Amino acid sequence: MARFGDAVPPGHGVLDGGSERSRTREPPSSSTGGVSPVFKQTKAQRARTMALYNPIPVRQNCFTQNRSLFIFSEDNVVRKYAKRIIEWPPFEYMILATIIANCIVLALEQHLPGEDKTPMSKRLEKTEPYFIGMFCFEAGIKIVALGFVFHKGSYLRNGWNVMDFIVVLSGILATAEAHMNIPVDLRTLRAVRVLRPLKLVSGIPSLQIVLKSIMKAMVPLLQIGLLLFFAILMFAIIGLEFYSGRLHKTCIPDPDIQENETVPDWEAEFPCGDRLCPYKYSCNGSWIGPNDGITQFDNILFAVLTVFQCITMEGWTTVLYNANDALGPTWNWLYFIPLIIIGSFFVLNLVLGVLSG
Repeated sequence: MARFGDAVPPGHGVLDGGSERSRTREPPSSSTGGVSPVFKQTKAQRARTMALYNPIPVRQNCFTQNRSLFIFSEDNVVRKYAKRIIEWPPFEYMILATIIANCIVLALEQHLPGEDKTPMSKRLEKTEPYFIGMFCFEAGIKIVALGFVFHKGSYLRNGWNVMDFIVVLSGILATAEAHMNIPVDLRTLRAVRVLRPLKLVSGIPSLQIVLKSIMKAMVPLLQIGLLLFFAILMFAIIGLEFYSGRLHKTCIPDPDIQENETVPDWEAEFPCGDRLCPYKYSCNGSWIGPNDGITQFDNILFAVLTVFQCITMEGWTTVLYNANDALGPTWNWLYFIPLIIIGSFFVLNLVLGVLSG
């Protein structure tokens, strides 16, 4: 019995199984050297089938072969047990509890001037090697189970694992610098510890889904931010036309005022104009402006800042009252009401719409 892919004998071909009549209907073509086109098509189909079911093996090397750290293959017993450990729920809960405990320790630290520390901070600092050891154990067993970086699905092919590796590496270097006489100052690496609470994200899949959704919404959020910037810029230019230089007059006491006729400074410091000054005070003084000169419309930068303060609805009524004191309440609402409706109620709520979508 012939094996699949062997050459077909002359008496057992596709064309030989027919009658003499079928052979006389398909005479060999002189242009193809006596070989029938049907026979050539049958050979091509057989070649494609052989390539499909008998692929040529690809030669593996140390980078393409799935070996963890160039040592542990997928069938290695050490790697199998490492995979079981990282998939074991109590191991995940233990790592999450370690991260939460480390966050509590970081929150209880107190930093004093001159790099001095409280007794509690000194005791809490002694726990740092234990946390570093736990994180190193987690990273090491994951590297053994998944591989380091070269093949698909390895440890550093995951972005959350890259962050964990940076946190672990910086903690090792900072701890080594604190306990050894290393000439290089590595104390700034202790600031990387603030990333340790983010290790919770790598251990809780639901938090990863939320952060991935926020990352995917960044492009629409940038478009909404551009729209918000143009809205702020438009209202800032309008504010320059209406209120430039109008918020710098305040009430000053007259020369003949008596000591018992003075009022506290906070009662006299307002943009006067439409609003009357106290008795024996005149609206002639030059003033830096409300909020130490920050709330003003004299240039485009301060105008943008003031408009942004208004659309956040933090103190926008104070800006409106200052404009009313200086110019009167007749027409100012035509500027501030559309500013709040368009800038705060409409444009800022588009951000929530993008995130919910």
